[in-house]
Amino acid sequence: MRRSRFIFIVFALALAGGALSSAGLRAQQAKPSGDAAKPAAPAPASPSAQDAHSGPAYSGMYSFLKEGEFVQVTVEDAERVTGFVSRFGDQDSGQGAFLDQLFKSGKLEGNKLAFTTEMVGGLAFEFKGTVERGEGKNPGDEAYFVLKGTLTENVSDANKKVTAHSQEVVFKMFPQEKQ
Repeated sequence: MRRSRFIFIVFALALAGGALSSAGLRAQQAKPSGDAAKPAAPAPASPSAQDAHSGPAYSGMYSFLKEGEFVQVTVEDAERVTGFVSRFGDQDSGQGAFLDQLFKSGKLEGNKLAFTTEMVGGLAFEFKGTVERGEGKNPGDEAYFVLKGTLTENVSDANKKVTAHSQEVVFKMFPQEKQ
């Protein structure tokens, strides 16, 4: 039941992101009507300007540490970031089951991204890095954006002693369905 609800939520988020993305693209492709009576709507930013200056373009699902795991990043407004990590449990915490770890905090300043997850099963993640253009050629392509930086795994033992392990990571944005 929990897994089917989770799949539904992921599917709904992907659809919502795709709808917003395609609406933005349609607005960019629309030609002016030439109707002088109506005030002109502000022109949307070009994709290259949007890449450099608009955090919402960074919203989406990115790969995580293992195949099948991912991190969902949602830029709420200018700097506020929400999301979660969905990962496989290990031998100490729900082996083989999906564990969802909500962001406890998240912030985007320009292209600098930082987030920290809640502790689940004795493990929390902290990411500090940047959102950069990846190898994807067009918006919606796999790896159009990538998260590059340092991921720290904070592991708490039975005595509440926390051990940190850091590694450099590159998480690729999942492809978005084209309409």
